[in-house]
Amino acid sequence: MARFEMFEAGLGAMGNSAQADVLFELGMMYATGRDCQVDVVAAHKWLNIAAIKGSARAAELRAELSASMSKPEIAQALREAREWMTMH
Repeated sequence: MARFEMFEAGLGAMGNSAQADVLFELGMMYATGRDCQVDVVAAHKWLNIAAIKGSARAAELRAELSASMSKPEIAQALREAREWMTMH
């Protein structure tokens, strides 16, 4: 949890391009299970936010990932992304 809080605190000073890169990497971490359990909902959430911040690659991978997700999983990921965007 502390790592996540430190990550969030550091985003404020970055430009959108740098934010998109970091958010893309976070999405990839969850998508591949790098240093964590695979979590497709979290992966979709972070790739979605990275896409909103301007990452075309994140948008492509989010679309690929959503093809293997259920509608409730996608809905949850979208809700979580919306919540994160409202808070940041």
